[in-house]
Amino acid sequence: MKYEWRKQEKELYLPKGIDIRQIKKQSFLILEGMGDPNNNCHYLEQIEALYSVSYSLRMTLKKQGFEYTVYPLEGVWTTSDGSKDENLNKDALVYRMMIRQPESVTDEMVQVAIKEVHLKKRNELVKEIVFETYEEGTVIQSIHIGSFDTEIETFKKMDQFLEKTNDSKDWIMGKYAHREIYLSDFRRVMPEKRKTLLRYKLKEK
Repeated sequence: MKYEWRKQEKELYLPKGIDIRQIKKQSFLILEGMGDPNNNCHYLEQIEALYSVSYSLRMTLKKQGFEYTVYPLEGVWTTSDGSKDENLNKDALVYRMMIRQPESVTDEMVQVAIKEVHLKKRNELVKEIVFETYEEGTVIQSIHIGSFDTEIETFKKMDQFLEKTNDSKDWIMGKYAHREIYLSDFRRVMPEKRKTLLRYKLKEK
Protein backbone atom coordinates (compact mmCIF):
# COMPACT_ATOMS: atom_id res chain seq x y z
CA MET A 1 0.00 0.00 0.00
CA LYS A 2 1.36 3.41 -1.00
CA TYR A 3 2.18 5.74 1.90
CA GLU A 4 0.62 9.15 1.30
CA TRP A 5 1.43 11.94 3.75
CA ARG A 6 -1.83 13.77 2.95
CA LYS A 7 -3.75 10.76 4.28
CA GLN A 8 -1.49 9.14 6.87
CA GLU A 9 -0.28 12.45 8.36
CA LYS A 10 -3.35 14.57 7.75
CA GLU A 11 -3.38 16.12 11.24
CA LEU A 12 0.23 17.19 10.84
CA TYR A 13 -0.10 18.85 7.44
CA LEU A 14 -3.79 19.72 7.07
CA PRO A 15 -5.00 21.23 10.37
CA LYS A 16 -8.43 22.75 10.69
CA GLY A 17 -8.03 26.30 11.92
CA ILE A 18 -5.18 27.17 14.29
CA ASP A 19 -3.48 24.13 15.77
CA ILE A 20 -0.84 23.56 18.48
CA ARG A 21 1.01 20.24 18.38
CA GLN A 22 4.29 18.41 18.88
CA ILE A 23 6.56 17.75 15.91
CA LYS A 24 8.89 14.79 16.39
CA LYS A 25 12.26 14.25 14.74
CA GLN A 26 12.23 14.53 10.96
CA SER A 27 15.02 14.23 8.38
CA PHE A 28 15.43 16.69 5.52
CA LEU A 29 17.39 17.39 2.36
CA ILE A 30 18.37 21.06 2.73
CA LEU A 31 19.77 23.93 0.66
CA GLU A 32 20.43 27.44 1.99
CA GLY A 33 20.18 30.81 0.31
CA MET A 34 19.36 34.49 0.59
CA GLY A 35 17.63 37.28 -1.31
CA ASP A 36 14.24 37.80 -2.94
CA PRO A 37 13.13 34.43 -4.39
CA ASN A 38 10.91 36.24 -6.91
CA ASN A 39 13.99 37.65 -8.66
CA ASN A 40 16.34 34.74 -8.15
CA CYS A 41 16.71 31.93 -10.71
CA HIS A 42 19.18 30.34 -8.28
CA TYR A 43 16.23 29.76 -5.92
CA LEU A 44 14.29 27.76 -8.53
CA GLU A 45 17.40 25.74 -9.35
CA GLN A 46 17.73 24.88 -5.66
CA ILE A 47 14.14 23.63 -5.59
CA GLU A 48 14.76 21.54 -8.71
CA ALA A 49 17.85 20.03 -7.06
CA LEU A 50 15.94 19.10 -3.90
CA TYR A 51 13.12 17.48 -5.86
CA SER A 52 15.53 15.59 -8.14
CA VAL A 53 17.31 13.93 -5.21
CA SER A 54 14.01 13.31 -3.40
CA TYR A 55 12.59 11.46 -6.41
CA SER A 56 15.81 9.48 -6.80
CA LEU A 57 15.48 8.34 -3.17
CA ARG A 58 11.83 7.51 -3.79
CA MET A 59 12.83 5.17 -6.63
CA THR A 60 15.46 3.54 -4.42
CA LEU A 61 12.93 2.81 -1.68
CA LYS A 62 10.36 1.65 -4.22
CA LYS A 63 12.82 -1.01 -5.40
CA GLN A 64 13.12 -2.06 -1.75
CA GLY A 65 9.35 -2.46 -1.47
CA PHE A 66 8.31 0.87 0.07
CA GLU A 67 6.25 3.17 -2.14
CA TYR A 68 5.32 6.66 -1.00
CA THR A 69 4.38 10.15 -2.11
CA VAL A 70 7.27 12.61 -1.96
CA TYR A 71 6.82 15.05 0.92
CA PRO A 72 6.05 18.72 0.18
CA LEU A 73 8.64 21.44 -0.21
CA GLU A 74 9.27 23.46 2.96
CA GLY A 75 11.18 26.59 3.85
CA VAL A 76 12.30 28.32 7.04
CA TRP A 77 12.70 32.08 6.76
CA THR A 78 14.19 35.12 8.47
CA THR A 79 15.82 38.41 7.39
CA SER A 80 19.37 39.69 7.73
CA ASP A 81 18.18 43.21 8.64
CA GLY A 82 15.36 42.32 11.05
CA SER A 83 12.63 43.63 8.74
CA LYS A 84 9.25 41.89 8.84
CA ASP A 85 5.49 42.15 8.27
CA GLU A 86 4.50 45.33 6.36
CA ASN A 87 8.12 46.52 6.37
CA LEU A 88 9.59 43.28 5.02
CA ASN A 89 12.66 43.79 2.84
CA LYS A 90 12.59 40.80 0.51
CA ASP A 91 16.16 41.38 -0.62
CA ALA A 92 17.23 40.69 2.99
CA LEU A 93 15.49 37.30 3.18
CA VAL A 94 17.56 34.37 4.44
CA TYR A 95 16.20 30.85 3.99
CA ARG A 96 16.69 27.10 4.12
CA MET A 97 14.60 25.18 1.59
CA MET A 98 14.04 21.51 2.34
CA ILE A 99 12.11 18.33 1.62
CA ARG A 100 11.41 15.81 4.36
CA GLN A 101 12.49 12.20 3.82
CA PRO A 102 11.09 8.90 5.15
CA GLU A 103 12.66 7.51 8.34
CA SER A 104 14.31 4.68 6.41
CA VAL A 105 16.46 7.07 4.32
CA THR A 106 20.10 7.04 5.46
CA ASP A 107 22.98 9.44 4.86
CA GLU A 108 24.65 6.81 2.68
CA MET A 109 21.54 6.56 0.49
CA VAL A 110 21.45 10.35 0.16
CA GLN A 111 25.09 10.52 -0.95
CA VAL A 112 24.48 7.85 -3.60
CA ALA A 113 21.38 9.69 -4.85
CA ILE A 114 23.28 13.00 -5.02
CA LYS A 115 26.02 11.42 -7.16
CA GLU A 116 23.49 9.78 -9.50
CA VAL A 117 21.43 12.95 -9.93
CA HIS A 118 24.51 15.09 -10.51
CA LEU A 119 25.64 12.79 -13.32
CA LYS A 120 22.23 13.00 -14.99
CA LYS A 121 21.19 16.59 -14.37
CA ARG A 122 24.53 18.41 -14.15
CA ASN A 123 22.96 20.73 -11.58
CA GLU A 124 25.93 21.76 -9.42
CA LEU A 125 23.59 22.75 -6.58
CA VAL A 126 22.85 19.08 -6.01
CA LYS A 127 26.32 18.68 -4.49
CA GLU A 128 25.51 21.40 -1.92
CA ILE A 129 22.57 19.48 -0.44
CA VAL A 130 22.94 18.53 3.22
CA PHE A 131 20.99 15.84 5.07
CA GLU A 132 19.89 16.77 8.59
CA THR A 133 17.60 15.46 11.31
CA TYR A 134 15.72 18.06 13.35
CA GLU A 135 13.09 17.99 16.09
CA GLU A 136 10.87 21.08 15.99
CA GLY A 137 9.06 20.40 19.27
CA THR A 138 5.93 22.39 20.12
CA VAL A 139 4.52 24.48 17.26
CA ILE A 140 1.51 26.56 16.34
CA GLN A 141 0.33 26.21 12.75
CA SER A 142 -2.42 27.26 10.38
CA ILE A 143 -3.11 26.99 6.65
CA HIS A 144 -2.96 30.17 4.58
CA ILE A 145 -4.81 30.29 1.27
CA GLY A 146 -3.64 32.98 -1.12
CA SER A 147 -0.56 34.90 -2.15
CA PHE A 148 2.63 34.83 -0.09
CA ASP A 149 2.25 38.61 0.21
CA THR A 150 -0.96 38.16 2.24
CA GLU A 151 0.48 35.63 4.71
CA ILE A 152 0.65 38.40 7.30
CA GLU A 153 -3.14 38.07 7.72
CA THR A 154 -2.79 34.47 8.92
CA PHE A 155 0.29 35.24 10.99
CA LYS A 156 -1.63 37.98 12.83
CA LYS A 157 -4.39 35.49 13.71
CA MET A 158 -1.76 33.11 15.04
CA ASP A 159 -0.18 35.92 17.10
CA GLN A 160 -3.58 36.81 18.57
CA PHE A 161 -4.11 33.15 19.47
CA LEU A 162 -0.74 33.08 21.26
CA GLU A 163 -1.70 36.13 23.32
CA LYS A 164 -4.62 34.13 24.71
CA THR A 165 -2.57 31.00 25.44
CA ASN A 166 0.36 33.00 26.85
CA ASP A 167 2.83 31.13 24.64
CA SER A 168 5.99 32.66 23.17
CA LYS A 169 7.62 32.11 19.79
CA ASP A 170 11.07 30.57 19.50
CA TRP A 171 13.66 30.43 16.71
CA ILE A 172 13.49 27.49 14.30
CA MET A 173 16.79 25.70 13.67
CA GLY A 174 18.50 28.33 15.80
CA LYS A 175 17.76 31.51 13.84
CA TYR A 176 14.71 31.29 11.58
CA ALA A 177 11.45 33.11 12.38
CA HIS A 178 8.89 30.79 10.79
CA ARG A 179 8.33 27.73 8.62
CA GLU A 180 6.29 27.47 5.43
CA ILE A 181 5.14 24.12 4.02
CA TYR A 182 3.93 24.41 0.43
CA LEU A 183 0.85 22.21 0.14
CA SER A 184 0.41 23.30 -3.48
CA ASP A 185 3.19 23.79 -6.03
CA PHE A 186 3.63 27.57 -6.18
CA ARG A 187 5.45 27.20 -9.50
CA ARG A 188 2.19 26.03 -11.10
CA VAL A 189 -0.70 27.31 -8.94
CA MET A 190 -2.09 30.85 -9.23
CA PRO A 191 -1.19 33.03 -6.19
CA GLU A 192 -4.76 33.40 -4.95
CA LYS A 193 -5.21 29.60 -4.86
CA ARG A 194 -1.96 28.62 -3.16
CA LYS A 195 -2.16 26.63 0.07
CA THR A 196 0.69 27.14 2.52
CA LEU A 197 0.96 25.71 6.02
CA LEU A 198 2.48 28.41 8.24
CA ARG A 199 4.22 27.38 11.43
CA TYR A 200 5.91 29.02 14.43
CA LYS A 201 8.07 27.10 16.89
CA LEU A 202 7.05 27.76 20.51
CA LYS A 203 9.21 28.03 23.60
CA GLU A 204 8.82 25.08 25.91
CA LYS A 205 7.07 25.95 29.18
